[in-house]
Amino acid sequence: MAANVLILYYSRHGAVAALADKIAIGVQQAQATAIVRCIAPLQGEPGGRHPQVSLQDLTDCDGLAFGSPVRFGNMAAEAKAFWDSTSSLWLRGDLIDKPAGVFTSSGSLHGGNEATLLSMSLPLLHHGMLLTGIPYSEPELHQTSSGGTPYGPSHVSGHFADNKLSVEEQRLAIAFGKRLAKLSTQLKLQRE
Repeated sequence: MAANVLILYYSRHGAVAALADKIAIGVQQAQATAIVRCIAPLQGEPGGRHPQVSLQDLTDCDGLAFGSPVRFGNMAAEAKAFWDSTSSLWLRGDLIDKPAGVFTSSGSLHGGNEATLLSMSLPLLHHGMLLTGIPYSEPELHQTSSGGTPYGPSHVSGHFADNKLSVEEQRLAIAFGKRLAKLSTQLKLQRE
């Protein structure tokens, strides 16, 4: 049976949502089900183009990709507030042993992508999730001059208004989605 991979993100200007879409392609290419959800904004901003996440979405998923823009080397306040609301899942152990990974976008090169990816991993570790990233066997990690790290997919938007992902960023996000889906499917089969 195919795994359900939740792709959960907060995106302010669309770059993190674009990464989420590419990760979903990779999940689907690995014959798993991609469930894309966004985190609600804290203030009166419009929501994302995908349905808003519920705690039940987390409980039901077999794997998780979690994305947020860079905010001074950390996740956005909206993403942090969401994780702060998951204590009930932690108490029940709902996320223990589920594969997970993180993705991000910054406005500048060296804008804090890797620090953000590492800080985003902390709530996942506290929930007992199994972290995965992108191995160096992916050639784009050696070729990228923008985003892409072994910690997870990333994007560097620079000062461009269109937030277009580079070819390497797209390929790394798709590869990450495939890897996460394969791991989620393998672990789901072992549990059943």
